[in-house]
Amino acid sequence: MKVGVIVFPGSNCDRDMYHVLQDVFKLEVKYFWHEDKLPKNLDAVVLPGGFSYGDRLRAGVIAAHSPVISDVKKMAEKGMPVLGVCNGFQILVESELLPGVLLKNTSLNFMCQWTELIVRNNKTPFTSKFKLGQTIPIPIANGEGRYYIDKQNLEKLKKNNQIVFQYGNNINDSVFDIAGICNKEG
Repeated sequence: MKVGVIVFPGSNCDRDMYHVLQDVFKLEVKYFWHEDKLPKNLDAVVLPGGFSYGDRLRAGVIAAHSPVISDVKKMAEKGMPVLGVCNGFQILVESELLPGVLLKNTSLNFMCQWTELIVRNNKTPFTSKFKLGQTIPIPIANGEGRYYIDKQNLEKLKKNNQIVFQYGNNINDSVFDIAGICNKEG
């Protein structure tokens, strides 16, 4: 399996992601700069964490307009798995590949701490090794991690089993404790 890791100015988790994909999961991994064209022979794309463009304006908003995102959108439309972690998730939301928006944390503070996520959908390519309801300890580091979606679209997420992770203690007041979602295709 060939996986592309997208690097933006300000990415800082791209090396960690590369290491895990290559050395732990034994996948073929290649970096792609945000201005690169993505080759058609990739099997998955990952947008890692960090602070793309220093999170100027809003987390992920500038990166969502990078040239590589048009390729990511085309690949996602064809059913290719695309994973966004932390800032990568913010970029996917800002690029409208995923619904909703990420707002400033209710505390208005940057949060850097451990929390727990609860697996709510283990039918995605990225969560199939987890048990439904499993609790996962995970570090977070964000100032804009509070997921928001209106009631009508929240009901769609629930109906389509698109809620992948919920916070165990909802440290940033995300709607319905949401920490991660997927598209309708999973």
